[in-house]
Amino acid sequence: MVRFILAALGAVFFFSAGAAFANSSVYTDLVFEQCEKVSEYEDGVQLKCDGYEDYPVYFKEGDLREAVFFGKLSPLLIDEGFESFGSFNHVNTKVEWRLDEDGTPVAAILRWFIENVNPETGASDEKFRGQVLVVSRVAQGDEDGLGCVVGYVDALANKDANERAREIADEEALDFACGYNEPMWWGERGEKAGQEMRYLPESLKSE
Repeated sequence: MVRFILAALGAVFFFSAGAAFANSSVYTDLVFEQCEKVSEYEDGVQLKCDGYEDYPVYFKEGDLREAVFFGKLSPLLIDEGFESFGSFNHVNTKVEWRLDEDGTPVAAILRWFIENVNPETGASDEKFRGQVLVVSRVAQGDEDGLGCVVGYVDALANKDANERAREIADEEALDFACGYNEPMWWGERGEKAGQEMRYLPESLKSE
């Protein structure tokens, strides 16, 4: 009987400890009007926005396509990196940050809206609009200035899209090698999800 009680207490303690060290979420908003303009060009703009604590958000727009990077990025990525979708698109303004047991943001989740065209009209149509949760690695500055997309979840084709995105963030982001590893689609992928596009500088592979 005593042995059973001790075993039960041990199991409870193990479960509690595991729960205590599970990753958690915090949320921030992208307020573009309050962002710092880094550069501006003919068909777009590059901004530095407030993120979580001292981890900023870098936003780029060009040719009606948007890209977002998170954290303390290397200057090379700030200047040259661009990860988006082939179709016209725009991002939501609510960012979910996944924090490790030390409270460090290791991944960020952001929803993209994909402006697919109506084949009958050739114009963007809300009825054909896709939604994709994009999971990104958060750059860690001096230790590691690399941030990039880790994975995609079709938010319309998967009922558990948010939970799945958090799993990807927690299990894949920390050890994801930007410039080497290729981000994957997870779960079901419908026709509205669009085709991803990305450019990461080749020299990342030598860093």
